[in-house]
Amino acid sequence: MSGVGPVEPGEGTRAWDAVEPGPPLLPRMPRGRLARLYARHRRAVLTSATAAAVLAGGGYLFATRPHEPPPALPPYPSQVVDVAYLGEESPPANAPSGSFSFALKITANGGPTITIVRISQPYAALTLSSAPRPPFRTRTGFGHKIVVTMHVTECANVPSNARLPFLDVTLRNTRAIEDHSFILGERYAHDLSEALQVACSNDSTSLAKQ
Repeated sequence: MSGVGPVEPGEGTRAWDAVEPGPPLLPRMPRGRLARLYARHRRAVLTSATAAAVLAGGGYLFATRPHEPPPALPPYPSQVVDVAYLGEESPPANAPSGSFSFALKITANGGPTITIVRISQPYAALTLSSAPRPPFRTRTGFGHKIVVTMHVTECANVPSNARLPFLDVTLRNTRAIEDHSFILGERYAHDLSEALQVACSNDSTSLAKQ
C-alpha cells in the first residue's frame, strides 16, 4: 500500500516541534504613575518596619539597663532629735503666782527640717506653756533654747517626788509625725520635785492665811 502520511518519530527520537513549558513569567512592574505609587507605598512600609524595629530595640535596652537604687528615706524625727535639760529659769512676768520655769535645749542632729508641733508633760494637775510657742522649726545641728513654764492647778494630785519625769514632744518631718517621750535625767527630776514642793507649800500657806 502506497501513500504519504505523517512521519512518526522512531525509537530514540523526539519531536522537535514539542515545546517544553518554561519558568513562570514574573508580573511586569507597573510603569509610570502606578510605578511611582507602588514605590512610594513600599518605602513607607519599609520605613515603618524599620522604625518599629528601632523602638523595640530601644525598649529592650531601656528595660534591661541597670537601674539606680531609690534614694534612702530620711530618718524618723525621734531618731535625730535630742532634748537636754539646761536648768531653772525665772518664770515670765505674766505667769500665774506659784509658776516655775525650766530651760531646755532641742537639737536636730540630721535629716530634713524638723517641726516641734507640741510640748506637754504627763501630770494632769500641771499646766505647761513654752517660749517659743509650738509649732516652730529647728535648724539641723543648731541647739534651740526652749523655756517651759509650769503651774500647779491642784496640789493634791501632783507627785511629792518626781523620780523619772519626762516631757512629751510631738515631732514632724517629711517622713513621719511622732509623739516621743524624753526623760531629762536626775537633775531635772530633782529641780521639778523641789519646784512642786515650793509651789504647793506656798499655796497651803496662802490658804491658811485666808
